[in-house]
Amino acid sequence: MPVPTLLVLLFLPAIPKTLLPLSFLSLKLDMDNSNEITHDFSPFFKVYKDGRIERSLVLDDLPAGLDPETGVLSKDVVISPDSGVKARIFIPEIVGSDQKLPLLVHYHGGGFCAGSAFHILTKNVLTPIVSQGNVIAISIDYRLAPEHLLPIAYNDSWDGLEWIAGHSNGLGPEPWLNNHVDFGKVFLTGESAGANIAHYLAVQVGANGWAGLKLAGVILVHPFFGYKDVDEMHKYLCPTSSGGDDDPRLNPAVDPNLSKMGCQKALVCVAEKDFLRDRGEAYYKTLATSGWPGKVEFYETKGEDHCFNAFKQCGETDALNKKVVDFMTME
Repeated sequence: MPVPTLLVLLFLPAIPKTLLPLSFLSLKLDMDNSNEITHDFSPFFKVYKDGRIERSLVLDDLPAGLDPETGVLSKDVVISPDSGVKARIFIPEIVGSDQKLPLLVHYHGGGFCAGSAFHILTKNVLTPIVSQGNVIAISIDYRLAPEHLLPIAYNDSWDGLEWIAGHSNGLGPEPWLNNHVDFGKVFLTGESAGANIAHYLAVQVGANGWAGLKLAGVILVHPFFGYKDVDEMHKYLCPTSSGGDDDPRLNPAVDPNLSKMGCQKALVCVAEKDFLRDRGEAYYKTLATSGWPGKVEFYETKGEDHCFNAFKQCGETDALNKKVVDFMTME
């Protein structure tokens, strides 16, 4: 931008409008309009008139590598070169080169519009479970709305499952999965919106199949589901959804395939002070009475709030991690 133009813009408020060319007035008007907020979904994000999206909470990604406290090693892999979807794999210290371990497929929370497989919250959730349970975990970094509107997050997550299934014959592109995963013990998990994704994919596995494989179980931590009131943010993130209780992804009770959920057992975890607590319990009761032949467990953490286990290490976090590990490792 030429210096005279820059000076005019800097001092624009102090210059009488009658002395300004029409082009400068139009430029200022455009600049003012560009800062107009068209959608405010705080604390998640704001959308401006010029299309900019401003997120309230953005965490830096952590590099993959060795966690010195637990010995857990992580690395990043590409799920789809076309979409750019990646994942991070967490693996414990392997005793034998041919040792086969359960696999925990993880979907992070964040209201479908925030979060990452690569930041510290995902590490906080998965590293203790991988270390204590002697299991492998893979977190799928699905694309976020509103840049990528729903159901893209569900589609990316399903693509991740199919990529994982491609290793069941030992010929997939990732050696850690080829060499060390017991494909008879695959579990889906997630917290908040990620738990919603894990549930939905488990139902799709049962209804449509999953490359000939079966899930052992699903673990839903503080799951996000809808209610009778319309969720305006969800309507914005998923234009094909009503945002209400007639959407089976928001309300599993109206899903005709719920009883076909493709695993043998489910664990539903809630926190006493979580605003989603009652919806998690309602899901548990709905699944238990749906005709699904599996076994569903309910676990409540007293005195804690939404996704506390991602933010702090405490006795309640340790107890939740132990519950998850026991659920995965006990027959």
